[in-house]
Amino acid sequence: MDIMSPPVLGILAPFLMVVLIVGIVMFRKVRENELRVHQELRTKEMEHERRLKELEIEKVRLELEKAKMEQKV
Repeated sequence: MDIMSPPVLGILAPFLMVVLIVGIVMFRKVRENELRVHQELRTKEMEHERRLKELEIEKVRLELEKAKMEQKV
């Protein structure tokens, strides 16, 4: 009996279709989760860069104040 014969194919086709549908749905969920995590990572990265810039500005401001204090003395 050949696996591609109509009776065997008729029995296996619904199971294969279900497996294919479940596989597609799972792949879609994994892909959506991957995109969400990537977006969150990018957002955190941008927030981190913003904080670094703020710290750099604060550092320059403090150095300027220190220089002004030294000039007064």
